[in-house]
Amino acid sequence: MSYSRLQYISSGATANEQLMNIQAAIDGGCNWVQLRYKTPQQGEMKILAETAKDICKSYKATFIINDFPDMAALIDADGFHLGLQDMEVRLARELYGKDKIIGGTANTLEDVLQRVEEGCDYIGLGPFRFTTTKEKLSPVLGLEGYDAIMNDLDKRGIRTPIYAIGGIGIDDIASLMNTGVYGIAASGMITRHSNKKYLIEELNTLLNGKPDYCG
Repeated sequence: MSYSRLQYISSGATANEQLMNIQAAIDGGCNWVQLRYKTPQQGEMKILAETAKDICKSYKATFIINDFPDMAALIDADGFHLGLQDMEVRLARELYGKDKIIGGTANTLEDVLQRVEEGCDYIGLGPFRFTTTKEKLSPVLGLEGYDAIMNDLDKRGIRTPIYAIGGIGIDDIASLMNTGVYGIAASGMITRHSNKKYLIEELNTLLNGKPDYCG
């Protein structure tokens, strides 16, 4: 399966903000959305996830849910993403994900190797630099950190898609791609931009070499 090189990580303090930002990113040309909403009210997550899935489906975009693998299975999302402190990937695969895309978070080479052994389909490696989007931020990797990890993975012959994440700006893309990462995951950069279509076309040019939809 060919994955998009650009993932949009949703943001928003309320379910309505989440949906508004997802719709705007999709309208702008992004075709991979990871729903990240850590503090849903009781009963809110199912409605949010179903509505976000419908938006993505109408644009033929991949829809992933951060954590909540049971919800991803319940609404038949394309997959889910698990943090280092979330459910073990192997167990999630057994319970929910035989046909689902399962992504996993990593911060170190050891984390990446663990995720590969667990059978993750892709890995979100970061953070690249400090970001206010995520609480309890892991140690910042910087360009040197990505370069060292990707070189080690290359020597081991590991080809699991690695996404850089965390405080990435458009001027960082070329250097990050040169380390060998597969793509990037972005949240604030897309959410806060006033012209998302222009930004996403520019990102796709840098990531794919063409101003086309992600993928």
